[in-house]
Amino acid sequence: MNRLTDLFGKKHKDILSVFFTAGYPQADSTVPVIEALAARGVDMVEIGIPFSDPMADGPVIQASNTRALSNGMTLHILLNQIKTAREKVSDMPFILMGYLNPIMHYGIDTFFQDANNSGVDGLIIPDLPFDDYLTDFKQLSVKYDIPVIMLITPETSPERIRLIDEHCDGFIYMVSAASTTGTREIYDENQLDYFRRISNMNLRHNRLIGFGISNSITFDQAQKHASGAIIGSQFIRCLDEAEGNPTEAVDLLLSSIGK
Repeated sequence: MNRLTDLFGKKHKDILSVFFTAGYPQADSTVPVIEALAARGVDMVEIGIPFSDPMADGPVIQASNTRALSNGMTLHILLNQIKTAREKVSDMPFILMGYLNPIMHYGIDTFFQDANNSGVDGLIIPDLPFDDYLTDFKQLSVKYDIPVIMLITPETSPERIRLIDEHCDGFIYMVSAASTTGTREIYDENQLDYFRRISNMNLRHNRLIGFGISNSITFDQAQKHASGAIIGSQFIRCLDEAEGNPTEAVDLLLSSIGK
């Protein structure tokens, strides 16, 4: 069974997923960061494929992409690192997050095959159009048991959300606002209305909320209205504060969200 499916079968609420950019702050940081997250009980890890133009990301994650690329990180290296991490961490779902360009350059079929062999459990491609997913990616997603996880925003129509819920697997990534990644002090009433509206749709897939979670308030708001929360920029900041020490960075993150 896919580890992502297994997680949602065991746990329906209070799921914590943490994002970081592979190869940041050092080229060899990927495996130690994953090990530290697993050791502290984080449920899922989202591993960013470094890219020169990460359009959905704010300045913190953009800077981490630039640093990782300057460290020499490539998709080939990353998949080998994930394979090493999988030998050390058996149960935690590994989700790859990356843009179309590096995946297309790698070769879609080869990418899915190598990702499967490395122990990847899911894939997020922010700039992948849903129609292109249906024609070019869904068959490979099913073949290699790597769900392609789609993002929705407050502007996504109910019809499109229903289609995503019907044709995609894994979970639905709820972007908290139509903006880039970053941190916020609190979600406003418009965002909370969006969370409630999606919850009332009674979708078949679990939902995780991301973008803007940086403290106990936003973390609790996300956990209340979905199956869990995804934290990225705040963890990158914690890695910086901890001067790259993964265990210390994870402890700082958990402290910042009241865990």
